[in-house]
Amino acid sequence: MNLLSAKNLSHSFDYELFSDISLDLNEGESVAIIGISGSGKSTLLHILSTLLKPQSGEVSLFGEDVSGMNKKRLSQIKRDELGLVFQSHYLFKGFTSLENLEVAAILSNQSIDQELLKRLQIDKTLEQKVTELSGGQQQRVSIARVLTKQPRILFVDEPTGNLDKVTANEVMEIFFEYIQKHNAGMILVTHDEDIAHRCDKVYKLINKELVQIN
Repeated sequence: MNLLSAKNLSHSFDYELFSDISLDLNEGESVAIIGISGSGKSTLLHILSTLLKPQSGEVSLFGEDVSGMNKKRLSQIKRDELGLVFQSHYLFKGFTSLENLEVAAILSNQSIDQELLKRLQIDKTLEQKVTELSGGQQQRVSIARVLTKQPRILFVDEPTGNLDKVTANEVMEIFFEYIQKHNAGMILVTHDEDIAHRCDKVYKLINKELVQIN
């Protein structure tokens, strides 16, 4: 089943970032997007995840054109079906790790996966305020929070930037296992080509075009 389809996307700020690019994501599939800094990778991810409207082109989620959705429908899809893991963790700073996870569990009517917390090595940090955690720990709490709500599409921007190599590999393994178990999909933006090439499809954003390289 197709989860996401982007057609003929173009976007500019002070200069044109990319033009006329298309992309599809199906159940159980992982897609990586690489490219130099400033090439528009994160902007493209923001468009695909509905955080930003493209200047031209269209994005469909689960067969529905995003531009045709009313606010209620779009909010429901964002809350229930989309999971965003960005470099800025967007954790509730006055809360503990556990309280951040509990918010996600309550809003999505899901339970917290204790085994996931152990694999992410954050099971011993649950009573600490997130401001007391290292950048890497905050990143892993953010990942656990997103996976707790069991989204159907993961949008992941440099998820391993604050992590050592061993932990980074474990985090990616968790993502890959998740999309297979839940018939979900993942779009990953990364500078790490080794991680990118673990995905089913790898695209490079270069010269304003999205080029498949595997």
